[in-house]
Amino acid sequence: MPPQPRPLLGVFDAMMITVGIVVGVGIFQTPSLVAQTAGSPALMIAAWVLGGVLSLVGALSYAELAAAYPGTGGDYGFLTRAYGRNVSFLFAWARELVIATGSIALIGFILGDYLTRILPLGEYSAAVYAALAVLALTAINLLGLRTSSRLQNLLTVFEVGGVVAVAVAGLMLGMRDAPAAGVPAAAGSPGALGAAMVFVLLTYGGWNDAAYISAEVRGGPRAVVRTLLYSIALITTIYLLFVVGVSYGLGFDGLRSSEAAGVDVLQRLMGSTAAQLIGALVVISAMTSMNSTMIVGGRLNYSLARDWPLLKPLGRWSEAGNTPVTGLLLQALIALGLIAFGALQKDGFTALVEFTAPVFWLFFMLSGIALLVLRRQDPGTPRPFRVPLYPLLPLLFVATCGWLLYSSIRYAQSRHAGYIALLVMCGGVVALLALRRLQARALAPPN
Repeated sequence: MPPQPRPLLGVFDAMMITVGIVVGVGIFQTPSLVAQTAGSPALMIAAWVLGGVLSLVGALSYAELAAAYPGTGGDYGFLTRAYGRNVSFLFAWARELVIATGSIALIGFILGDYLTRILPLGEYSAAVYAALAVLALTAINLLGLRTSSRLQNLLTVFEVGGVVAVAVAGLMLGMRDAPAAGVPAAAGSPGALGAAMVFVLLTYGGWNDAAYISAEVRGGPRAVVRTLLYSIALITTIYLLFVVGVSYGLGFDGLRSSEAAGVDVLQRLMGSTAAQLIGALVVISAMTSMNSTMIVGGRLNYSLARDWPLLKPLGRWSEAGNTPVTGLLLQALIALGLIAFGALQKDGFTALVEFTAPVFWLFFMLSGIALLVLRRQDPGTPRPFRVPLYPLLPLLFVATCGWLLYSSIRYAQSRHAGYIALLVMCGGVVALLALRRLQARALAPPN
């Protein structure tokens, strides 16, 4: 029997991977944008609370799917069961070329931007740092799951500690400078809340990747459910603490006008050392998100190779390291290509957001619909966990994904990176047709 994934992770390990994916550098950038869009402190806080609630709704749907169908493929396995191999292949194509690798490259540019301020490496300095980070973290992941998960635990603890420290600094600043922490009486509007949710839900995104390691968590399906629910609870608490802290320290108007809320809080409280501290925290956060995305991202090829015999080489699994060797190498190669693409754009970060968001929300929505389909098509499969208030909560999750898909398409409509993502998906259709034709020939009886 070929090597297969083994349950080496505890719930804490799986939580650190999930939290590490979600709590990235976005929390340092989006609170100001949410404050600007919401228009009032009450709506701003409501947006972050609602983001946690909607993420919990989605996590409940994924918890049922992951508990009923544990494996290394995550969404891929759910989509295969609900819609067949054609749709799941297109998802695998999109995740390999756009979603996971695009996220790795995007975070790499943020890392590179901060490191360039310390030690510039020329015209393409940010891209060079991003590429070096991809190579270094891929090498660590190739050593095995135990090594990469231990690194992940350490990075996530430092990351969460840093975010909480900035929040506490904001509260201390607000208590010291009470007048500056006052808030205006702006009312906001329901439409402003909707616009703010686009940024909020992007910042909450990524928790679904816990499904990719569901076969490697000790304790079976219920452990996966605990991982998802505990992770969302921790993430929501961290985000609310951070937003309340920086808004109290800077005041609502100060938060709205701030380009870097964390830097501004620490600078007012501690002086010139603030930039170095925030820079170090951003670097740690970026490394945390990149490493956790790599851990889950490389595991898709294992499931893909089992469904498509011609792709069997992609599924090579290291029994010693309990890690997908070929998947990690292919993931790194594509991420390096996207970094090169981003380096040729005026703003690599923005280009990669436009490139990844519409495709991500499309398949996220399809995974939510898969729960409804599988409840109907496969009622006999044991479900250790069932979504409460079914089908209302899954429908709410699907509607949220549909709205964000529409919003991301509108955002990318006039930008060429969005059209490139569409071309990539068209390429996936061509690749699927070619693969099916080659596989039919390989399986055809000889004349």
